[in-house]
Amino acid sequence: MKKFVSLLLAFSLALCLAACGGSASSAVSGSAASSEAASSEAASSEAASSEAVQELSTTDALRIAGLKGPTTMGLVNLLSMEADGTAAMDYDLQLYGAADEIVPLLMKGELDMAAIPANLAATLYQKTNGGIQAVAVNTLGVLYVVEQGDTVQSMADLKGRTILSTGKGTTPEYVLRYLLNANGIDPDKDVTIEYYSEATEVTAQMATTEDAIAVLPQPYVTAAGLQDETLRVALNLTEEWNKVADTQLITGVTVVRKEYAEEHPDVVAAFLTDYARSVEAANTDLDGTAALCEEQGVVAKAAIAKKALPNCNIVCLTGDELKADASAYLQVLFDADPAAVGGALPGDDFYWTAE
Repeated sequence: MKKFVSLLLAFSLALCLAACGGSASSAVSGSAASSEAASSEAASSEAASSEAVQELSTTDALRIAGLKGPTTMGLVNLLSMEADGTAAMDYDLQLYGAADEIVPLLMKGELDMAAIPANLAATLYQKTNGGIQAVAVNTLGVLYVVEQGDTVQSMADLKGRTILSTGKGTTPEYVLRYLLNANGIDPDKDVTIEYYSEATEVTAQMATTEDAIAVLPQPYVTAAGLQDETLRVALNLTEEWNKVADTQLITGVTVVRKEYAEEHPDVVAAFLTDYARSVEAANTDLDGTAALCEEQGVVAKAAIAKKALPNCNIVCLTGDELKADASAYLQVLFDADPAAVGGALPGDDFYWTAE
């Protein structure tokens, strides 16, 4: 676990008020009519300034967790925004290697938000009796089948093979199983799937396994390819998903504890505004985002992050778009295996919306 140290920066209300006061003082030296108009304008300006810097319902840093990889690559620019004073609040951004490290912290109230696999979010909603809400889709499809060789040209070519994968119980497992079934391959009989807790373990195993096939997410696909030039991207699982499903393939969502959201709806709304800007920067400022990813340990090297970012499908989908895409995706998983989403589909209250 690595904890990102939050910088304490905020807008200065005093400066805003001083600026307003200066404008009013200049106007007083004119005619009575001008003075009255200027005073009215100053009052409006002061009200606007006060509204612009209105304090949020809590001054505590927002405690949000992410996993190494694309979900936190979309969050990392919150730190640069905080540093330059353009963020709405302070962020305590924490990094973990596996989702099961995040779950207990979230359930015990030691985190306010987390970026986690979409099906895990639905499962936690069931386990907490609706105590978890999704606020945004953060990542679309990022999974690929890679191999050392040229033996896999289609899903059918996976039959009879051993597949190394990360993410047991989360998105990689259920997406792989769904796609195998959809292509007439029994994931329990026709293939052998070996799961590892982190993608780095999969890449390490590939280096010592002859004719290895693996399911990897970005940016680990890029990292593995840079380490081994013989590695080939055999299948893009987003493209394979699109062949057999009518929904978006969703990797992750950002969730909030319902209790926190009810106590601080203004903080959640302000976070989403910041988050959208962070995601935009991740998709446009590749150099800056890549440097932050290396600095904070999200990705081992900035060069890897920069090359991987355009293929990470980092998004910030909220409101109606969040509900439409996530509910359709979870329905597909539920139809294939109800256990994938905790035994039942989440209710409408799973999707957070501003009041």
